[in-house]
Amino acid sequence: MNHMSNSIFNELFVLELANNHLGNVERGLQIIEQHAKIVRFNNVHATIKLQLRDLDTFIHKDFVDRKDIRYIKKTLETRLPREHIVTLVHAVKASGCLTSATPFDEASVDFCQELNVDLLKIASSDLNDWVLIEKIARARKPVIASTGGSSLKDIEDLVTFFHNRSLPLALNHCVSIYPSENGELELNQIDFLRDRFPNVTIGFSTHEYGDWNSSIMMAYAKGARTFERHIDIETPGASLSPYCSLPHQIDTWFRSMKKAADMCGSPGTVRRQIPAKEIKYLDALVRGVYARRDLAVGHRLTSDDIYLAIPLMKGQISCRELMLGDYGHLISKPCSSHQPIFIDAIESPYSSNASLRDLIYQRGV
Repeated sequence: MNHMSNSIFNELFVLELANNHLGNVERGLQIIEQHAKIVRFNNVHATIKLQLRDLDTFIHKDFVDRKDIRYIKKTLETRLPREHIVTLVHAVKASGCLTSATPFDEASVDFCQELNVDLLKIASSDLNDWVLIEKIARARKPVIASTGGSSLKDIEDLVTFFHNRSLPLALNHCVSIYPSENGELELNQIDFLRDRFPNVTIGFSTHEYGDWNSSIMMAYAKGARTFERHIDIETPGASLSPYCSLPHQIDTWFRSMKKAADMCGSPGTVRRQIPAKEIKYLDALVRGVYARRDLAVGHRLTSDDIYLAIPLMKGQISCRELMLGDYGHLISKPCSSHQPIFIDAIESPYSSNASLRDLIYQRGV
């Protein structure tokens, strides 16, 4: 059992700011402000997540000038000083969202501790980076791990590792293709992960483009409970990655999950609560018991004495209560041919129990 609660993961939206601040703290603050408004408007449980790297050690000094290696070039171009990262984290806290970060190295885990972020994320690329994973575990914070490109053994080892340390862990199904086509989403992996790890919260981290409705609705219906997308805003002179979502698209995303939750209803582990209007509708189709002939007091009902038909009258016994044969109902009041047989006209557990008799009088026409 985890000493910390896994409830933090339930219906949690992770809004990945990544490096979309483009090295400009003001742009980062605008992204946080605009998306936090959508979070508050939809009243959802959300975190805005940063990516942290200690660039002085993360990139080897002999490669820092290599413009042909895209990841190095983009990472260096979007560098933020520590004080600007502190500013962004404070802005997330002030917005009412949870704070979270993906640390890509051990020094960044220490920085996360200084920032006191609420959650940590393990990127798909680091799912078997045990030096980093052990450092993250020592932070004693809830962790979400993306599983893009990972082997089953890597995932099983990670789950065991966190279970043995009583640390909350969520696993995000993820396809690390940026952007992803619909046919690459592999949503059935949510079923696989839920079956394989029944005590772990399973989520969905997505990089597809052009659809903020279908995949999240299907993911929720399959049991995913954490959801992650990259977020950005439109500003002059800045290009938008095709897998990033704008505020109005995140609004659609939130609404689609809520619609899926409404449509899915009760948890799949319990029988749903049946609404009164549904019971009333079905009760109108229940057949009532009618006398086939005149029935005298003391007669024990047999199948020859009755027939079943609609409508069911208030107070009339129905096919649900009918008892025939050796244990059949005894007639306590005369019943006329083709007339309904009421609960007060028979001797049965239903007629002798006031609450059951009242329920029978509440239904019918």
